[in-house]
Amino acid sequence: MAKDMTLLWGSGSPPCWRVMITLEEKNLKGYNQKLLSFEKMEHKSEEVMKMNPRGQLPAFKHGDKVLNESYAACLYLENQFKSQGNKLVPDCPAELAMMYQRMFEGLSLNQKMADVIYYNWKVPEGERHDSAVKRNRESLTAELKLWEGYLQKTSGGFLAGKTFSLADVCVYPSICYVFRFGLCEERYPKLASYYNSLKDRPSIKASYPPTWLENPQGQDVLKDI
Repeated sequence: MAKDMTLLWGSGSPPCWRVMITLEEKNLKGYNQKLLSFEKMEHKSEEVMKMNPRGQLPAFKHGDKVLNESYAACLYLENQFKSQGNKLVPDCPAELAMMYQRMFEGLSLNQKMADVIYYNWKVPEGERHDSAVKRNRESLTAELKLWEGYLQKTSGGFLAGKTFSLADVCVYPSICYVFRFGLCEERYPKLASYYNSLKDRPSIKASYPPTWLENPQGQDVLKDI
């Protein structure tokens, strides 16, 4: 059934990684995939634009159904293949509610992270302001402290309780990203523990960004956050 699936993706992209982790968790092997380069602007190629007119990755298709938003693809795959692989949605109503809450809060983390890491890339030189840089960094710091607090309160080691769920699928790539860009593990011990505890999970190891494996040394953009 995975042979009817096609994924166009970019290495290191949290949205792409979410979909790939879900595919691994659901034991959907043998899907068609193509690694594209952001640096070469391949995400703006005709091949991508036909599937995703926004010119963004991932671009994912199952049969004639196209899901280019990573959260949508993850939810769809869990719903369509409930009995296959690992169950990613808890039965407990309290854990289910927490899963959805943390999943969608993850979008705030991803946005605030990007506002800091990609500020110079997204904002033209003449429009950059030190005050905006300071504000973005303060906003990300507050966001990370929220997640540090969430993990202090959880007893199961996962974001929504005792089992790995779609909350972890969707948020873990962003947590990896902030540490990749120099976040201090000593300053955020609970986030660091969570980050390190899932590194060896089979779905995460199997889908780990190849460019990160080739170049384990990240950047230090967030070392002072």
